[in-house]
Amino acid sequence: MNFSDALGDYFSLFGLPRRYAVDLSSLESAYLDVQAKIHPDRFSHLAENERRVAMQWAAHANEGYRVLRKAVPRARYLLHLAGVDPRIESNTAMPPEFLMRQMMLREAVEEAEQTGDVDALDDLLRELRHDTREMEQSLAADFDQRGDLIAATSRVRQLMFLERLQEEIGSALETLEN
Repeated sequence: MNFSDALGDYFSLFGLPRRYAVDLSSLESAYLDVQAKIHPDRFSHLAENERRVAMQWAAHANEGYRVLRKAVPRARYLLHLAGVDPRIESNTAMPPEFLMRQMMLREAVEEAEQTGDVDALDDLLRELRHDTREMEQSLAADFDQRGDLIAATSRVRQLMFLERLQEEIGSALETLEN
């Protein structure tokens, strides 16, 4: 058992229900409360081992906040807590319709990038953000309503594709606009 396991899960740390749909303002408020109580500066007058524990608590809270505030890390964490390994690196199976759409989007991104069409890239980025919101809603239903971890695992992998393509578009836009 490592230190993080001994501290409990991140949802418990922040007093939140263990579910995908997280109220981000409640998470931030809980994070700030926890940080105020365990900030290492508050323990600077204590012995070395007690300061080290305070730093570990602070690092645990920082990591928990980082994981829970973003969709993919939160979903992967929920799968981890449920004992499900999404095999992100080795399982590339995707629904054929999703793969076809990704191929079409990638071709559109390449074409817009090659022609320097910033408006087309902006449109593609908006479209991907819409797809991402829909995917996150489906993921919330998988976790919180249906308890379908197999579907959730597949959607996590798909969501990672969507995020990666959005990052690529962001980089292309940055290059074209500079």
